[in-house]
Amino acid sequence: MDTWYATNKLMLYIDGLGKYYYCPLKRNRLVDDTEGQEDYKRIELLSWNSEELKWGKIVKIKKFPAAKKVKLFRVTVSTDRTDFIATNDLSQDSTDVVQQACKERLQVEEFHRELKQLTGIESCQCRKGRIQRNHISCAILVWLRLKDLAYKTGQTIYQIKHGLLSNYLVQQLKRPAVPMFIA
Repeated sequence: MDTWYATNKLMLYIDGLGKYYYCPLKRNRLVDDTEGQEDYKRIELLSWNSEELKWGKIVKIKKFPAAKKVKLFRVTVSTDRTDFIATNDLSQDSTDVVQQACKERLQVEEFHRELKQLTGIESCQCRKGRIQRNHISCAILVWLRLKDLAYKTGQTIYQIKHGLLSNYLVQQLKRPAVPMFIA
């Protein structure tokens, strides 16, 4: 999930279902890694030793039930970005595995972004469920075709769509499909 959904209520709900979550927490989220010896502090202010960087650390999130702890990992996403990933899987002991799980999440987010920006999936004006499902299916087929063309040509999916629109515009300026007559 994204940081937007990493609320206490949702995390506890998922935990109550017996499922695991891996969610990035915002840098200002208050946690305690001292087992009550100190006040809660912002995640970005936590100190990390080499073992904790490798295997994570157990923390308590503010306003969580007293018995609920999570394992927190500091994951370097790029040279200028570090994420703090919390999981209720206390047996997880590898930052590399957590980083891989986050990469999968990013691919899902990338898919959603591309689908919305390039296919018009949100533009369906239909009310009947069957027609809405057809529209969604067609949008996904368009995305698959754009992705396939992007892989084959070595371009991005955005370059492919822009090129298609540009070619169409040039064609219509040369020979319009709908002639315009001035009266």
